[in-house]
Amino acid sequence: MPDLNKVVDAPPERRAEGPREPRDPREPREPRGQDGRARDEQVREDPPQDGRARDERARDERAQDERAQDDEPGRDEPGRDEREEAEREEAERDRFRQLSRDQLLDDEQEEGGAAAGMAATSRAHRSARSSYQVGGDHNLFDRSVIHSALIGDVHLRLDSRQAVGPVSGPVPEEELRRVRRIYRDPEGYAGLQQALRRQHVLVLAGAPGTGRTCTTLALLDELTAPGPAGDPAAGPVPAEGPAAAAAGVGAAGAAGAEPSARVSRVAPDTPLSRLTAVVREGTDRRRGFLLELPSGGGRSVLPPDELELDALAAALAVRGSYAVLVVAAGPTAAPLLAGRYGLLCPPAPTEELLRARLSERLADGADPDELLPDASGNRTGSAFDGASARLVERAEQLADDPEVRSAVGLEDLRPAEAELFADLIASHVRGRLTRAELLDGCASLAPQQAQEWFAGADRAIADASDGNERSAATVLHPTASRIALAVLNGSAHSTVAEAAHLLTWELAVTRDPANAPARPLFCDDPISDLAFLRAELVNGEVETAGVGAPARIVRYRGRALSAAVLAEVWDRHHPAREPMVRWIRLLTDDPRPEVWVRAALAAGELCSRDFATGYDKLIRPMATAAAPQRRAFAATVLDQTSRHASHRPTVRALVRDWVRSPSVRLRWTAAMALGFGHLAPAAEALDWLARIGTDAEHDLSPLVSYSTVRMLSGTADREVLRRIADWTKDHRPAHQDLGLLTVVRMAVTTVGEVWDGEVSPDLADLLDWPLPLALAATRPDRAGELADLLWTALRTSRSHEATVDALADWLRGAVGPADDGPDTRRGLAALLPALFAENHERQLLDLLLRRMMRDADEPLDQASAQRLWHLATTGRPARDRPRRPTEEEER
Repeated sequence: MPDLNKVVDAPPERRAEGPREPRDPREPREPRGQDGRARDEQVREDPPQDGRARDERARDERAQDERAQDDEPGRDEPGRDEREEAEREEAERDRFRQLSRDQLLDDEQEEGGAAAGMAATSRAHRSARSSYQVGGDHNLFDRSVIHSALIGDVHLRLDSRQAVGPVSGPVPEEELRRVRRIYRDPEGYAGLQQALRRQHVLVLAGAPGTGRTCTTLALLDELTAPGPAGDPAAGPVPAEGPAAAAAGVGAAGAAGAEPSARVSRVAPDTPLSRLTAVVREGTDRRRGFLLELPSGGGRSVLPPDELELDALAAALAVRGSYAVLVVAAGPTAAPLLAGRYGLLCPPAPTEELLRARLSERLADGADPDELLPDASGNRTGSAFDGASARLVERAEQLADDPEVRSAVGLEDLRPAEAELFADLIASHVRGRLTRAELLDGCASLAPQQAQEWFAGADRAIADASDGNERSAATVLHPTASRIALAVLNGSAHSTVAEAAHLLTWELAVTRDPANAPARPLFCDDPISDLAFLRAELVNGEVETAGVGAPARIVRYRGRALSAAVLAEVWDRHHPAREPMVRWIRLLTDDPRPEVWVRAALAAGELCSRDFATGYDKLIRPMATAAAPQRRAFAATVLDQTSRHASHRPTVRALVRDWVRSPSVRLRWTAAMALGFGHLAPAAEALDWLARIGTDAEHDLSPLVSYSTVRMLSGTADREVLRRIADWTKDHRPAHQDLGLLTVVRMAVTTVGEVWDGEVSPDLADLLDWPLPLALAATRPDRAGELADLLWTALRTSRSHEATVDALADWLRGAVGPADDGPDTRRGLAALLPALFAENHERQLLDLLLRRMMRDADEPLDQASAQRLWHLATTGRPARDRPRRPTEEEER
């Protein structure tokens, strides 16, 4: 190991002579062999066997250029040739640096804005991909609309529409008994009970299907039962007479069930004043009333105010009775929740409900003849014949199976969903459903929820009176919020809310083009919004100017909901397509990658369901746009669509045509799309990229180099490395430039800027590492090929400086404080010994370390230089990475 101090202090004539520059600045050095040895330090003189004639023509052209230069005035000026040669080389190096800029930046943007370019786009793409799982996860019905299905003995009703007429009248005793049998108290149930007993009136807000009606029935059943829970008087007297009938509390019960007057449902269109009059005029005691308030937002039935609730509470207190008003969470519920009667319905303990339902369904044991035979022909239920406890245990294990839960795609099941889920599992355990049928049935839950959300939305709008500004906020805004969250799932809450208001306006204008609606400014209620969205707020971070900033992230509680909502709107509600397309185009121009990249992924899902419409309205207009961000949007849409095997041939044929298109914008979009690595096999994709990147008329080599490096991070890395080496060895200048530029791009790219977790999970822990170091550390057999490419770039004048700068950044990162960056010494130990294997190769390392030690701004100390020399030449770190000194040590 040389004494670096002595080398630095030595006079210039005694210093080790660095590697010689090639004679022709357009000709790269010959890459080294796989054994790590340099074959020849001179430029290769012998042309390839199939290119001898071409090489002779090139020499003739150079001779003609030299003769023409001899005739120029001032040609004999001393030193002119050397100056011109230096100027040409400097121009080549400057051009090379310019080509390595981020291709999503406009010319007037500064390099500091690169955080909003390719790197930020890749990170946003990786973050948003989890909302759309393609293939094998049963979370999405692929291009099909299922209204209902009979799977085994379980009927799945998926065509969910609102009931034509309200259900009113006494609640049958049989229903109350069933509620008592299966109901499980949620957390906070005791507080609801105390509030209702004290006030006699309770406004319970919750999303439909969350168990709010069952909770209401459980409360009323408990407080109206004879005994100490309520009034110690005798049981309730059945309500009779015209006043009771007018309130919808008559004695007509369900067929075959004895009606009970203890608890009654009140017709939803009954004014609260009418119910108050019925209670005052009647003589019944200890009665319970359930009133579900409509959520249409029209003038026909307005939410009750505080005075009306006070009057009802006073009348109920006199009779020892109780009333619960159920309201959907959302804008309608906001003023009611602000009063003293309003409370949010706590979520039902669906896991306990699931276990209870399984026990009920499997209480009678199993018949061995009902069980499916296994691969050997044996009945799988022989171990637990007639033993219901063993059946229940097996069913509970199946309910926790990761594949089954993944097929459901929902984090929290609602009571009705838990009941259906239990029925499916019980049928499978009894042998009436195969596993495939079980998974298909589980995958129906998310589409069913999406259909319930959108069914009847237009009818609710029609019920609202014309010109009522409040109807847009109460009906269109919740609908738009669900779509906005499906597209931007996992973004900042403020971002989703802003996008939801934009979509609300687009929907309102489409419905009534003559009247532009006013945008409400203070209608949002985050708590109730999360309830009707089936979402949650979590602490996270969003990328701003290239750095992570803390933010409140909103996401669906279930990864299947995003795809289910998009499929529901696109497949079943065609009039909503046009405003949705206009809204997505607005998102396309948003400068934040977390917005436009998520919009592109959602557009790709829509195109996989109707490619013709998606191509005409989204792909083609964006692919031919002048703004690079719009073209990147179109490329992302194509990639997401191609991930569906059914559409991959179509997208591949389209991109193949664009590669040959005279339109430079279409070729740009094709090059960007090919970099994702899903459109075509690696060899074919690289052929297309080379065709685009070597076009003499329009230089797209910077974008092609980025796409090639992106492919390098995937599973086809060996094919990509071989192709880059072929480009650098090619005698055509355009191919040489493309190969050298790709090497430099590879050297300055970190894993996180190009990584796709679905294809390269081995790089998951190295996102902050330079890509070559990560590949060398995780795939040691690639170190020699990587070193050969880097050596070629180092030995070529136009790429020398950029490659040296990248190497200097690697070395500085390895000796800096631990909290300044990742510890990449393992990667350096895997790659640098292959790069500096021979003495003459280590001269370049020596020159680099000396230059770093002489740096005026950040000089490298001698001890760090010695450690780096040891690491690069032996592949072993000299000692542990230095830590940052404490404040006391610095003082």
